[in-house]
Amino acid sequence: MQKKKRTTLWLCVCATFMAFNVIMCSFYIPVPGGQLYLCDAVICSAAILLDPFSAFLVGGLGAFLGDLLFYPEAMLASLITHGLQALAVSIFTNCICKKKPRLGSLIGVVAGAFIMVTGYTVWRRIVLGSWAASLPVAPFEALQATIGGVLAMLLVWKCGLYQLYERVRSKLSRSEH
Repeated sequence: MQKKKRTTLWLCVCATFMAFNVIMCSFYIPVPGGQLYLCDAVICSAAILLDPFSAFLVGGLGAFLGDLLFYPEAMLASLITHGLQALAVSIFTNCICKKKPRLGSLIGVVAGAFIMVTGYTVWRRIVLGSWAASLPVAPFEALQATIGGVLAMLLVWKCGLYQLYERVRSKLSRSEH
């Protein structure tokens, strides 16, 4: 198996998305009965554009670092949950539905949302000791994942983030040869 070459562009893109993820973990939008974080928009955007390994790094490690700074109790849950969320989005977009990436990203965002909501619900069950205490938060997490997924799809496919990323990537790959 050929080892994938990691470039300066790869490092910069991953670091930038990771920084955005940390920033979006630092504040929330209060809603009745809970709060919404916008980190899912960053995680899903990065996962649509990047390969599965890079997506896992941005989603999992970025959320882990954000929680290290702002909510350390959830660091491990965020690493696993958001990492797997990003992995699912990237696999559907860039592997399973490679010829139809918009469809793949939609399927991936839905699968990723399910992973995120389930992961945090199980984590709360473990931490709080009962399903009754963990289940009331699940609708807010589903709303967060939905808003994040929709924002990501809009940013990548409608606002031109995909075209910009591909243009920069192709220019740099031509200059490396």
